[in-house]
Amino acid sequence: MRSTTAIIATLASANFVQGHVAAFHRGMYCINGTKPGEEENTSTVVNPLWDLPKSQWWMQHDRGCDQFPPADGDFLDLPAGGSFTVELAHNKAQTTLAFNGQFTSEWPDGKQHPEDWHSPTPDACLDDGAMHTHNESTAAGTAFAISYNADISKVTMENLAVFTVLEHTPWKRIATYQVPADLPPCPEGGCYCAWLWVPDGCGEPNMYMSNLRCRVTGSTSTKKVAPAKAPKYCGDGKTPCVPGAKQMIAWNQADGNNVEVPNGVSPGYNRGMGWEAGAQNDIFE
Repeated sequence: MRSTTAIIATLASANFVQGHVAAFHRGMYCINGTKPGEEENTSTVVNPLWDLPKSQWWMQHDRGCDQFPPADGDFLDLPAGGSFTVELAHNKAQTTLAFNGQFTSEWPDGKQHPEDWHSPTPDACLDDGAMHTHNESTAAGTAFAISYNADISKVTMENLAVFTVLEHTPWKRIATYQVPADLPPCPEGGCYCAWLWVPDGCGEPNMYMSNLRCRVTGSTSTKKVAPAKAPKYCGDGKTPCVPGAKQMIAWNQADGNNVEVPNGVSPGYNRGMGWEAGAQNDIFE
């Protein structure tokens, strides 16, 4: 493991290193990167997905993250009808999961920024390119999806349904998502969850998918999540949005894409693709 002095030097030079954003929680895969043992300075999970075959982008197989599950007993808990919180950051070192949180701030990069942080001009992007936005209002939105399979080899696009959306994110480090009240309990061993993001411009037109082991708590629901359908761009006010349970967005990959959008449009986890903010209460059979 690298020394704290080396970590400080690495983080201090973050402006010269390509960084991105992911959701950090003890229930995540790749929490220590792709090496055995504890690693407090890792950004393996944050790297984007672009122009990859599905065999590689699915569950971040391109970097082997699907082979590094969380420790036994570590889950992302989803309180039915409640909310859960994760940390959105560029690096595990910039979360409370590492170094006793000494490199954290309100922001994903661990630095200080004004409350109205914005790009210098409307045509420019934020000085932190990893955020892929001009300001908070143009942050495209992030989401979580769930599959009722403890065995991740059984997870498919059709049984992985988006269940919550947080508009205008990623933005600050602490991010709280709402859970549908009717989300049923998971099978023994838990469920599979994915954190999802497609930025709206400001950089390479890529996407993000990271893995977590999750479980629904406090639920007595007997409802079932419906098979997920591919979302459709409906931000033009003319095309009907896809109702009910929807798949994650797969876009700009070598294969496995499930959406088409007009030129110059990025599909995001927002109203433009048929998602309202908050818990997705229409995903059940």
